[in-house]
Amino acid sequence: MTIETVIEKKKQTSRLIKDPGKFKVILCNDDVTPMEFVVAMLMAVFRYNESDAVALTMQVHTQGSAVAGVYTHEVAEQKCIDATNMARLNSFPLIVKVEAE
Repeated sequence: MTIETVIEKKKQTSRLIKDPGKFKVILCNDDVTPMEFVVAMLMAVFRYNESDAVALTMQVHTQGSAVAGVYTHEVAEQKCIDATNMARLNSFPLIVKVEAE
């Protein structure tokens, strides 16, 4: 008696590696936080130059909110924490949040 062995090769599978998701850091307007502080915070935390920080601050002021930047989840969370901590240390109620893009 002979035994016949059949070996089939599996088709090569490919793995798709997705880019990490992007998250928006959003500044919300309030009636207490001074615009000068928001400009300084944007320059310190988000590395904006002064003219871009002023323009974004005006957008927050006139439209109610604005996107300060788009980052990976970890970076967005850290920027949010840094901006919020800076505001609280100066006794301002600035709201900074992270949303999926």
